[in-house]
Parts: sequence; C-alpha cells; structure tokens
Amino acid sequence: MTAASSFGRPARFVPLAQSDFQRLEHAGYLKGLLQPFKGKGSLETWASQCMTLRDGLIALAQRQVLPQARAYPFNLLDVQLAQQTTGAGTTFLRWRNLDRSAMGVALWESLLDRPATPASLIDDLYAIELQRIALNMQISLTHSIARLALECASKVARAEASYLRRVQEHAASTSTTPATTPKESR
Repeated sequence: MTAASSFGRPARFVPLAQSDFQRLEHAGYLKGLLQPFKGKGSLETWASQCMTLRDGLIALAQRQVLPQARAYPFNLLDVQLAQQTTGAGTTFLRWRNLDRSAMGVALWESLLDRPATPASLIDDLYAIELQRIALNMQISLTHSIARLALECASKVARAEASYLRRVQEHAASTSTTPATTPKESR
C-alpha cells in the first residue's frame, strides 16, 4: 500500500502499521504489568519479556524503517537516519550528518528548512521523523520497565534473604531453649 504525499506523489516511506507490532506479541508484556508478582522469579520473567519486546522493536526498526530511510532518494541527502547503541545496551534511531560529526533532531529540522531539500521529500521526511520518535519512545519504555523489574527482583531477593535469616534464627532459638511448662514458670 502506497500513501500519497501532499504533493500528489506516492509516498517513499511507509510507516509501520499495527500488524507489524502484532508480530511482537506485546499482549504478554501488557498483561505482565498488572499482576500479583509472587517473587523474584516472576519479576525476572517479566523483565525478560520486556527485554524481548524491546529487542523486537529494535529489530523492527532495523528491518523495516532504516532500509527505507537509507534508500534512494534519501541516501542522496547529507542528513540520514542511523542507529545509535547506548552504553545501557539499547539502540535508538538518530539523525546524523554523513561525516558523523553531529547528531540530533536539529539536523532533521535544518534539512527540512533548507530550500535545497526537494519539496517532494518533505512529507516522507516528516513521516520518518514521526516513526523515529514513536519507536524511540517504545524502545525506551520497554528498556526502562525491564530495568526496573530487575531492580525490583533484586530487592525481593534481598527481602527474602532477610526474612529467611530471621525465620531460621527464630527456629534455631526455639529448638535449643527448653520448653517451659506452666508449673515451671510459677
């Protein structure tokens, strides 16, 4: 399906559709948030589901968005969409110039403002930017939720260790102390 631009030409960039996201099986992730977590294991499982979803979103961007944004005629521009891997281990879409000396949305804005940028690409560049913004938000959210779930799992493990230590101390002290009878306590 090819959408028409505001200039009456077929769109060169086709944004992701709901069917693209359905393949990621995000239903499990959504249900995962509102459940009674029973311990460290269920939190780690949910964190893993979030990371899988994040990785699926990154793969979707690499498989469907970047190839379009790097294809003709976009590859003729001096500002292009690229992926950036962060120190936290996730990947986002960023605008950068060809010599990689600058990166950011300001480059996209300047590209749109330049008279040299063909008017026939304006709608597509806008569609790419909207897609980039939404995907980066989705990747960021799933990454953050996974990280928070793992932190929570660690806190649950610490709480469980403290609890078990106290229960074991109590059990040990009651097994070594002779039981008193009501007569002995008088």
